[in-house]
Amino acid sequence: MMNIFPVLTTERLILRQFREDDIEEVYRGLSHQEVIKYYGVQYDSLSATQEQMDWFRQIVEEEKGIWWAVCNRHNPTFLGAIGFNDWSKENRKIQTGYWLLPENWGKGIITEAGHAACRYAFDFMSVHRIEAVVETGNLGSRKVMKSLGFEYEGTMRDCEIKNDRWISLEMYAKLNNQ
Repeated sequence: MMNIFPVLTTERLILRQFREDDIEEVYRGLSHQEVIKYYGVQYDSLSATQEQMDWFRQIVEEEKGIWWAVCNRHNPTFLGAIGFNDWSKENRKIQTGYWLLPENWGKGIITEAGHAACRYAFDFMSVHRIEAVVETGNLGSRKVMKSLGFEYEGTMRDCEIKNDRWISLEMYAKLNNQ
């Protein structure tokens, strides 16, 4: 897939490879109750967060996806993460996900990063379809899906158990219609 990890830039952001010194910010995000409310992964210690850091590297090495650290382009501030996993080369589709530290919510950061990431997937990964699965209560991600041009395809009712209760997931997708 990639000999050199791609760095993406936008007007305000740089999307770069995760570094080992990002672990504290990743832990801060993936242990924060508001961030993990609708996210599928959470950690209760800095050492446990190493599993996530290893996963970021592993999916690139195994050509199963790619995740970027989302940072401020004008200073080194870490803002969150965005990326792709579950890459099916045979079916030319991939799944996207993202999260931001709460102080960065509502600023259009994920929309800006998402446009750059989707362009990369379509132009350099030969992906035809990008999927996103959103918990029904996650209004913020619903807005992001709309702003990125994803279409709502349906709801999978009571399809997973999270925190000992059934949750429903909405499926969104964006096609490369070039």
